[in-house]
Amino acid sequence: MDPCITPLPKVTDIRSISGGSLERWPKMLNTAPPRIRNGVTRGATVNTFNKDNQIWIKRVSYYGSVLKSLGAGKYRNIMDMNAGLGGFAAAISKQPVWVMNVVPFDAQNNTLGIVYERGLIGTYMNWCEAFSTYPRTYDLIHAHGVFSMYMGKCDILDILFEMYRILRPEGAAIIRDHIDIIVKVKGITDRMRWKSKILHSEYGPFHPEKILFVDNSEV
Repeated sequence: MDPCITPLPKVTDIRSISGGSLERWPKMLNTAPPRIRNGVTRGATVNTFNKDNQIWIKRVSYYGSVLKSLGAGKYRNIMDMNAGLGGFAAAISKQPVWVMNVVPFDAQNNTLGIVYERGLIGTYMNWCEAFSTYPRTYDLIHAHGVFSMYMGKCDILDILFEMYRILRPEGAAIIRDHIDIIVKVKGITDRMRWKSKILHSEYGPFHPEKILFVDNSEV
């Protein structure tokens, strides 16, 4: 039974906080969490955390230039299917939105603790299975590298059908991935009658990563 018992936190004083104290909201959102400063999470450092924040600020700004409704309060319930350090949710936090940050079970690093320590909400998920939520829950779904992560594990169609189930009829989706995968996804979304277009990422036309923008509110 020992492996099933969570050990007591190691502290030196009754007033000490295990792992380190958190900043107050909203400062905690963009401050490196204790588990990053203490080196608990593999592959995450204060430097990579700060760089990730800047990358997502740039990306969200680019998203807003394409999806004009993004900054207009049209999308309230948002899902990030591969949240990473929670940079997407942090970059969009000034808007009146709520973001479910999903850390895939198959992700290289377990970053859910970082998501929580930033004051965000999140969960684990295997995208080869159905997500536990009602149909048409989300206004916008963001999928960064999800399809390449699950290549050889389950069919692209299965993931897209689950996205179709939880996205409201006039909702939107932003899918970032390698150009080869984006083209395959585009072929399926066209048959699903989603209104979509492939655009270069903010890195320009010579970068292999492309973005599929789905906007079902367009006539």
